[in-house]
Amino acid sequence: MSTYLEKTAAVQRKWYILDAAGKPLGRTASLAASILRGKTKPTFTPNIDCGDHVIIINCKDAVLTGKKLEQKYYRRHSGYIGGLKEVQAKKMMELKPELAMQIAVKGMLPHNTLGANEITRLRAFSGAEHTHQAQNPEMWPGEIK
Repeated sequence: MSTYLEKTAAVQRKWYILDAAGKPLGRTASLAASILRGKTKPTFTPNIDCGDHVIIINCKDAVLTGKKLEQKYYRRHSGYIGGLKEVQAKKMMELKPELAMQIAVKGMLPHNTLGANEITRLRAFSGAEHTHQAQNPEMWPGEIK
C-alpha cells in the first residue's frame, strides 16, 4: 500500500470562522493552528502547506483561565541593552485582544518558513464583524471545548 502525498497545486483551500466568545484562548488557538496546518483534512501532508483560511471573531470575549490575567506577561526585546518590553495579559486583552490570539496561534505553528506562510492565512477580529464576507466563510462544524 502506498502513502498519499498531497501536491501543492492540488490544494483546495476553504474559509472557516471560529467564534472565541466564552471559550479559552488557548483551546481556540490550538484549533486554529490545526486548521491552518491542514491537520483536519484527510489529505494532510506534513511538508506541504495544505491548510485552510481561518477567521477568529470575538477575540475580546476569549477567556484566560486561572490567574493568567494577572500572572502572564507578553515579552519582546528590541535587541538593545535594556530593551525588554513586557505587557500584562490583562492589559493586552483590553487593548489588543486579536494580537494576543495571533501570538498564541503563531506559537503553535512550526517555527520555519512553512509556519510563516501558514500564519498569513489567519485573520483575527476583536468584535463579531469581519471584512471577509466575499470569501463566503462557513462556521467551523466542530465545537471548541
